[in-house]
Formats: sequence, structure tokens, C-alpha cells
Amino acid sequence: MKILVCISSVPDTTSKINFTADNTAFDTNGVQFVINPNDEFGLTRAMWFKEKQGATVHIATVGLATVEPVMRKALAIGADEAIRVDAAPTDGLFVANQLAAIIKDGGYDLVIAGRESIDYNGGMVPGMIASMLGMNFVNTCIQLEIEGDKAKAVREIDGGKETLETSLPLIIGGQKGLVEESDLRIPNMRGIMMARQKKLEVIPATDAAKGTEEVRYEKPAPKGPVKLVDPDKLDELISLLHNEAKVI
Repeated sequence: MKILVCISSVPDTTSKINFTADNTAFDTNGVQFVINPNDEFGLTRAMWFKEKQGATVHIATVGLATVEPVMRKALAIGADEAIRVDAAPTDGLFVANQLAAIIKDGGYDLVIAGRESIDYNGGMVPGMIASMLGMNFVNTCIQLEIEGDKAKAVREIDGGKETLETSLPLIIGGQKGLVEESDLRIPNMRGIMMARQKKLEVIPATDAAKGTEEVRYEKPAPKGPVKLVDPDKLDELISLLHNEAKVI
């Protein structure tokens, strides 16, 4: 089985976020980048298929040379090869077009992507790829088993879970539950050394227009001061929740 894991490089959640150029561009100065958590769950599941079923695991991302440390980490975790499309990931449609071209030429049986990245939370790329290539697609996937050319997947739905059976080739949008956080892997020294020798192929972007354009960024409004209410003054608390917070 040949697996492609789609990787995004995203800011660490502890990074301080700022914008430049009159709030029209993201300021990357001082920002630590990591593998998108939803993608890391998928990569860890791919490693299970590699170890238990002898799968070959490739990773792919769309990004400039600055994303290569994140890709090397994925190789150190255990991926066999990496592909980087040499272009800035301007929007979901552009990224989906680039990854679809890799998948079409690569003959992959299973494509694992995160259901969304934690920076822009678009949640559109895996579904777009499936539509472009006519692949079976399961989003919000929290369990996945492969037997031959058949797949059994469990996805999270509103108020419960849904179990699906389908066939390969398949693309999933994975999330927490596909593996547990305790299963995530930290590269060891041997993996880091081996990653330096693994193939990281850089390819040019295909000619694909983006569908959207950033106009302006805004930070969330700062939280107001906390207002404390004496526990004996329930009427005052109810009034504040109704008239000021407007939650009741």
C-alpha cells in the first residue's frame, strides 16, 4: 500500500501573532512553526500501516524553503520520502490543485490529510482533492482500518459517530481520535540522522489560480475586565447575564 500524508506547516499555538503591511500580511518574525496537529495524527496512523502492513509512506506539502525543517521532522518520525511544491500556499484551492497533481501522478492508494489546519481553519483542501480526482472521501475521520483494497472508517458526526465501508483509493480528513495524543511520536536521534539522507524532492507549482485573496486581518477584540458579583446577589448576576452579556 502506498500512502501520501499531506502536511501543513503552522504556527505553534504558543507563538505571539502579529500582522504587518497595514494588517494585510502575517508577520512570521519570531514565530515557531510545527506540523499541523491534525496532520500529525494522520502521519502517526500512517506509521502504523507502515509497521504493521508494510506500507510505503510519502509526505507532501506546498510551501517555500522555510517549511523544510517541519518536513524533516516528519521524515525523522518515519516517512520514507518527501515532496515540496515550491510555492507559497496562497489559499485552499491553490493548495488542493498542487496536491492533486502529486496524487494523480503518484499512484497512491490512501491519502491522509488533516480535516483542517489550525492557522486558517479552512477545512476545504481534502474535500477539494477528492472532488478533483474522483476519489472516495471520509472527513472528520477518527478511526481507519485497511484490509486489502477495502477500508473501514469511523467519522465524527453531530451527536455521535458514523461507521463507513469503502474502497481504495481513498482520501480522509483526519483529526484527534485517529490516534491518541499519547501515540504521537518524538523523533529520536537515529531518526533525525536518517532523515538527513532521505529524499526531499522540490518540484515547481502547477499553473493554478487561487480562488481567494486576503484583504485584511483582525485580532479578536480584547477581553473586558472581569466583573465580580457577590454570591448572595443572584438578581444582580441574572441582570448582568441578561442585559450586558446577553447570554440568557
